[in-house]
Amino acid sequence: MKNNVFKKIAAIIVGVLWIAGVWTGYQHLYGTDNDSNNSSGSAGTITIGYQRGDIFNLAQIEGGLKERLNEAGYKVKWKQFTDGSALMEALVAGSIDYGRTGNTPPVVSQSTGSDVVYVTASSSKYEGSAILTPEGSTIAALTDLAGKKVAVSKGSSAHYFLIKALESVDLAPEDVDIQYLDPSEGRIALENNQVDAWVVWDPYTAAAQEEMNAQILTTAEGFSTDRDFILSSKQFASENTDINQIVVEEMANSLDWVNNHKTEIAEQLAETLKLDASVAELMVNRRTYGMDEISDEIMSEQQDIADTFYQYGFIDNQITVTDAWLKTSD
Repeated sequence: MKNNVFKKIAAIIVGVLWIAGVWTGYQHLYGTDNDSNNSSGSAGTITIGYQRGDIFNLAQIEGGLKERLNEAGYKVKWKQFTDGSALMEALVAGSIDYGRTGNTPPVVSQSTGSDVVYVTASSSKYEGSAILTPEGSTIAALTDLAGKKVAVSKGSSAHYFLIKALESVDLAPEDVDIQYLDPSEGRIALENNQVDAWVVWDPYTAAAQEEMNAQILTTAEGFSTDRDFILSSKQFASENTDINQIVVEEMANSLDWVNNHKTEIAEQLAETLKLDASVAELMVNRRTYGMDEISDEIMSEQQDIADTFYQYGFIDNQITVTDAWLKTSD
């Protein structure tokens, strides 16, 4: 009798865990709806994927993009993702129509054969990306990184930045002891002197500066523009050029507004990202927000990322990034 009871209890537990696992997988691929910011329309639904604190999140706060799409008859659904890889998976799967990433995810995605295309780009944000060293470090120049342990997130914008910084002083990735750690792990490693340097982006850079007095060896200036990109699938973007134009125009308007309301934005991001006020202020105030039209120059930047990653074996296939450039004349 007792065995039967235990078996029933075990079956229930297994069932609950299975449902929880399915739900977690669903959230990873399809994101989390932010219903309080959704809106109704008759022409269809535009689903936008974002991460907390990114430029789509800022546009969500400003409100102009949603209002303009509503005026055109579209419902707007916002889906929040915990990381860029999950957002890219959702974009490739077609569960979102637009998403924002950094400069390396579209290159990696294109190398796998996806049909993701560039819609528009942000202005450079290199000021917030840096190679950090702990307080009291004797590392004073890039050449001092030779043989040292350097933490970085593999395949990220910081990874590309590190490679270009090393190449500038005739060092190759194999000349340093690269530790592939995600940002939270990198922070712990630097704090505990388990690595000699850490390559990362805001808000992690600002938090390390403010909270542990980490020192900037160099920013990404001259090594990477570290842009954001707004991406879509080729089919959706090709069939909805009117919506693309609204997104391009209203993202520019939203970020102009952000530049004129930095105190308010810093306060909101401090709450949203659970940052100290000083960290949010440093992150926001050192960046000039804006959008840039996709150009030959920007595609050249992306091509260098693709060529660099292929050269060092971080992507398997050599690609031509302009194949993912959806020109208005196409």
